[in-house]
Amino acid sequence: MKLVLGLGDTGLSIARFLSKQHIAYRLADSRLNPPMLDDYVEEFPGSIPVLGDWKQALLADVDEVFISPGIAQTQSIVIWARDKNIPVVSDIELFSRFVKAPVIGITGSNGKSTVTQLLGDMITNSDKKVAVGGNIGKPALDCLDDQIDYYVLELSSYQLDYTNQLKLLTGVVLNITPDHLDRYDSFDDYTDSKLSLYRYCQDLVVNLDEVIVPKKNNAKHFGIDMPKRADDFGTVTCHGSCYLIKGDDVVMSVSEMQLIGEHNVANMLAALALGDQIGLSVELMAQSIKNFKGLEHRLEWVAKKQGVDYYNDSKATNSISTIQALKALIDKHENIVLIAGGIAKEEDYSVMFKLIDENVFGVVLIGQSAADFGQSLNRPQVSYAQTMSEAVNLASGMLNDGVIVLSPACASFDMFANFEERGQAFKDQVFELS
Repeated sequence: MKLVLGLGDTGLSIARFLSKQHIAYRLADSRLNPPMLDDYVEEFPGSIPVLGDWKQALLADVDEVFISPGIAQTQSIVIWARDKNIPVVSDIELFSRFVKAPVIGITGSNGKSTVTQLLGDMITNSDKKVAVGGNIGKPALDCLDDQIDYYVLELSSYQLDYTNQLKLLTGVVLNITPDHLDRYDSFDDYTDSKLSLYRYCQDLVVNLDEVIVPKKNNAKHFGIDMPKRADDFGTVTCHGSCYLIKGDDVVMSVSEMQLIGEHNVANMLAALALGDQIGLSVELMAQSIKNFKGLEHRLEWVAKKQGVDYYNDSKATNSISTIQALKALIDKHENIVLIAGGIAKEEDYSVMFKLIDENVFGVVLIGQSAADFGQSLNRPQVSYAQTMSEAVNLASGMLNDGVIVLSPACASFDMFANFEERGQAFKDQVFELS
C-alpha cells in the first residue's frame, strides 16, 4: 500500500499515476478542504481521501510514502514514517522510475522558471518534442509520454529534499540566495538542498558568478564575463554594445533580447549552456532568445498609461528578485515608483532598502510588512495601501512619466492566494486606469 500526502496539483497527479499503474494507495491531507478536493472526488468517485490532522494509523500497511513538496519534513507524519523506516519520496523520484527520455533539471533561488521555459522553447524550435514541467506548469508525472524526446524540469528545493534517485542528462543550479528559511534550520541546509541536484547529473552546467556553487573542471560554464574556454558562454562589451558569446564567437546582441536586466542576461546564458550540452544549434537557440517574451509575473510589461510604463513583477517574493528588477529598470528610467510588501521572509533587506533610497522616487507599501518596510526607508515618498486597487491608484498619482512596478520582495499569502493572483490583481487595476 502506498500513501499519498497532500491533495494539491502534485498529490492529484500522483494519485492519477498510481491509479493508471493499478497500484493501491490511500490519500490524505491535513486540511479539511484541500484545493483539489472537488477535482479528486470527480475523477475518483470511489476513493475517499482522509482529511484532517495526521494520524499514525495512516501508515498501517504502507511501504512507501509519496509526498507533496509543500509538506515540511518537520511535520509529524513525516517523522512517524521515518521512525518506521518507511521511505518518503517525491513525485520527481516516482517520475524518474518510469521516464524513458533524457531529463534536464533546473533549480536556483531565482530565474529557474524563465530558464526552464526558454530551454523548452529552444528544444521545440529544434524540431524535438519536449515536455516542460515539475515546479512549473504540469506536475512531472502528468508529463510522461513515450513520444517525448526531452523533459525539462524545474525543481524546487522542497522537491529535491524528498528525492534520492534521479537521472539527469544535464542540469544547473542557477544561483543560491536566502529564501524559504522558514523550512530550513539554516542557510547552509537550504544551500545543500539546492546543490543536491548536481549529484544526479551526468553533465553539469555551472554559473561562474555564483560563489556558493562549487566550480567543476568537467562542467560547462557560463557567466557575465569573457569565457575562459571555447565551449563556455559569457558576454563581451564592444563599442558600447553588449553581446552574448560562446568562446570567442558572437551569438547575438543583448539589445535583441525582449527581456531586460543583467539577471535575464544570465538566464539566457544558462539556457544556452544547457542547450549546448544536449547538442542544440547555437543559431536556433539565439533565435529562440530573440522571440522569447518572458513569463507572466516576472518583470512583465503590462501597459503604458499617460506616459507611465507599468511592470508586473509579482513573482519577486524575496529581496534579491526585487533588487534585480529595480536594477534593470534603473538602467532605462529615471522616475520609478515601487509597489512592495506582503509577508517578509527571514532575510536581510538592507541592500534592497539602500537601493530604493538611492534610486526610487516613490514607494507604495502593502500587506503585513508595510509598516516595517516604511520605517526602513528614508528618502522616497512613501504611501500605504490596504488593497491593490488603492496601491495602483496611489502609485499612478505620483508620476507623470517613468515606471511603476509591482515587485513585492515578499510572499503574497497575507492578501492573495499566491503570487499569480497578486499579479493579476495588479494588471486588472492597471487596465482600469484611464
